[in-house]
Amino acid sequence: MKKIITFAVALTLFAGAVAGCGADNSSGEADGGSQKAENSQTVSTDGSTSMEKVIGFLSEAYMEEHGDIKVTYNPTGSSSGISAVSEGRCDIGLASRDLKEEEQADLTGTVVAIDGIGVIVNPENPVADLSVEQVGKIYTGEITNWKEVGGSDAPIVCIGREAASGTRDGFEEVTGTKDNCKYSQELTSTGDVVQTVSGNPNAIGYASVASLNDSVKAVSIEGIAPTTETIQGGEYKIQRNFVLVTKKDAALSKAAQDFFDFATSEEADELITEAGAVPVVR
Repeated sequence: MKKIITFAVALTLFAGAVAGCGADNSSGEADGGSQKAENSQTVSTDGSTSMEKVIGFLSEAYMEEHGDIKVTYNPTGSSSGISAVSEGRCDIGLASRDLKEEEQADLTGTVVAIDGIGVIVNPENPVADLSVEQVGKIYTGEITNWKEVGGSDAPIVCIGREAASGTRDGFEEVTGTKDNCKYSQELTSTGDVVQTVSGNPNAIGYASVASLNDSVKAVSIEGIAPTTETIQGGEYKIQRNFVLVTKKDAALSKAAQDFFDFATSEEADELITEAGAVPVVR
């Protein structure tokens, strides 16, 4: 009889973990306070596709240290993630934008990282500085020759990422070019973008600042170079926040709070950098 009861409780906990995005499984009281049942928990995150790498690095590192806790990620988009946490369908929402004023009535947004995107050219290109407006006009085809922005008389070759890329999404959002860019090539990885720009004197591209190397030149934007310091300080303009969203009127489960605390601690900074983003000043 005891074995049957134990099996039934385990089955109930498993079903709850699968069905309950945001369910708190921390009590463990159904099986008499078993420590194993208490610690077998799921922390559910939902939202921004652009945050996939950041949340992936953070959750993998956390789960390595907490084998009894599973952190899940549902890539539905920022607005969907905000709705999910607001409606109690997940523990933590993920947004690659700041919360709107009306959303702040019931929700709290905590910046976990910054997505700094560098605009890159070939090292032979004499152009060293562009405005956000000029970058936008280059990518929408309004500016087609480097001489229009102080460079050589040569056609501009626009290199970008594929449509599903979070970096592309962020770049187009900040430059106001969403769905209007005219790409010469759409590549599937940051490495491919960097390599292509490094091999073409007329090319321009974009990539997460953490992924850049000496084979390309990152232009300054309105006089500000893309560095960790200028991104953290907000001076460099082609950037956006990665935000963890929680409900104001509902406490997180013990496991979710612990993961949240880890993700927003200095311990996470190196992981955030490895994921291609910039840590916030703590």
